[in-house]
Amino acid sequence: MKVLVLYYSRTGNTKKLAEEIAKGVSEVEGVSPLLKSTNEVTKDDFLSSDGIIAGSPVYFGTMAAELKEVFDKFVSVRRQMENKIGAAFATSGDPTGGKETTMMSIIQALLIYGMIVVGDPMDATGHYGVACSGKPDNVTLENARKLGKRVAYLVKTLRKEG
Repeated sequence: MKVLVLYYSRTGNTKKLAEEIAKGVSEVEGVSPLLKSTNEVTKDDFLSSDGIIAGSPVYFGTMAAELKEVFDKFVSVRRQMENKIGAAFATSGDPTGGKETTMMSIIQALLIYGMIVVGDPMDATGHYGVACSGKPDNVTLENARKLGKRVAYLVKTLRKEG
């Protein structure tokens, strides 16, 4: 089983969060992370993954155009993504910089793809996903691992049930 951790990062902060999420995915036996930036991801990565955790810096309160382009480009596989697990994460340059609206824009795309969307676990923040302003601190990095682990656990559980 595989979880795609997809991200766009201009300054490296979103990439750092993605790397920690991937570490959390790898904590679940039998599930491996596939860490890809928006310029590396392929349609086959979408199809072969059992879940997608997508992240972006905040650009005008929404996901970066580079991430949106991936969702637009792979829309032909939308029906094949149904019932896979999805989650979101975001980074911003300002404490009130639109992290929640950015995660909601990612969540909307995942829902349109027919995915089952989850937020971060209650022992993290229990909200829309993982987010931070600027460079992720240790608490945010731990929450990122928890989100990755939660998605991997749900992927594994859903595959067993199915």
